[in-house]
Amino acid sequence: MSITTQAPLDRAQFARDWEDWHRAHEERRADPHGFLAVTALFWLAESTRSFPGIPGSWHTSADGPVVELAEGESLRVDGATITGRHEFGPIPERGGVTVGFDGGVIEVARRGGRDILRPRRPDFPFLRAYAGTPTYVPNPRWRVEARFVRYAAPRPHEVGAAVGGLSHVYESPGYLEFELRGETFRLVAFPGHVPGTLNVLFTDATSGLTTYAANRSLSVSEPDAEGRTVLDFNRAVNLPCAYTDFATCPLPPAENRLPIGIEAGEKTPLSRAHGGVTANGIEPEGDTA
Repeated sequence: MSITTQAPLDRAQFARDWEDWHRAHEERRADPHGFLAVTALFWLAESTRSFPGIPGSWHTSADGPVVELAEGESLRVDGATITGRHEFGPIPERGGVTVGFDGGVIEVARRGGRDILRPRRPDFPFLRAYAGTPTYVPNPRWRVEARFVRYAAPRPHEVGAAVGGLSHVYESPGYLEFELRGETFRLVAFPGHVPGTLNVLFTDATSGLTTYAANRSLSVSEPDAEGRTVLDFNRAVNLPCAYTDFATCPLPPAENRLPIGIEAGEKTPLSRAHGGVTANGIEPEGDTA
């Protein structure tokens, strides 16, 4: 297979750079309060209810999530201890705040137009047992030139989610065009976490075989003035939904289902945190999706 790269690469340095990058990525993934520490997913409703393993009684409103803390209960918000009633205010879509409680933190967030709670505990058995994610051997042949084609105006894309009945809407600034095996492919791009960068969600012919079936994610450097950038599929990673039932990750747009196998990047995780049991063994009430 012939793949054109931007410039000749020092293969030894390429491998070292990849090792450093993936080691740092695994360290972030295994953070004591990261997504591997999520013990449950709770959906807030207008009716007030309590949830196992976390303080307070919770509900949602037009003004955002609200918690009522009983006598002796407290939370830490922005470094301050709160008691009694606390209103979080409206939370933007895909936004959230982290509050502390004895034993961990709670992510108070909004996904798919609904407010949610996700407790995270550093003593969660799944996190403690995590031993890393298998990957393909990094190879420069999977580092390909791409051209970013910007739309005249951003286009909204509604995509599905790892949780049934939920969807996400992203504004796409354009698409990335590249060649593999003599064929030209396009991937719809979404804005990346760093301003100017892009993010691609995709599946390919390895999905459900050696790689996670639902999606993989690839960060893309900011294109230059002529739209040139690089897709380094060696750095394709799993999203949280590959590891836990308590994730609401977006699925790729239909245009990003590649018919070829991208034998690069992270493979299917070796284990998964399933719904139904929190760190202390209590069955969560309600829909944990």
